Amino acid sequence: MSSEEQAPEDVADTDAAGGLGEIIPEPLEPLWRPVDRFYEFRRTHGETYINVLEALTGLVLTVGYAWWLYLFFTG
Repeated sequence: MSSEEQAPEDVADTDAAGGLGEIIPEPLEPLWRPVDRFYEFRRTHGETYINVLEALTGLVLTVGYAWWLYLFFTG
């Protein structure tokens, strides 16, 4: 059988592949768990999370600019 004619059961499932979690040694797993949770959060809520952060950043910049204008014109 050539490599192009592999049976479906011979092909590895690559959906769950590719994280450092697969190669982290057991003593370092407690250090890896927070990082893994962070990436899981990003995979689950990534787009919403980015939109909320952009809105908060815009709000903070707007308030800061308004404060600067207030100080500029009254100070």
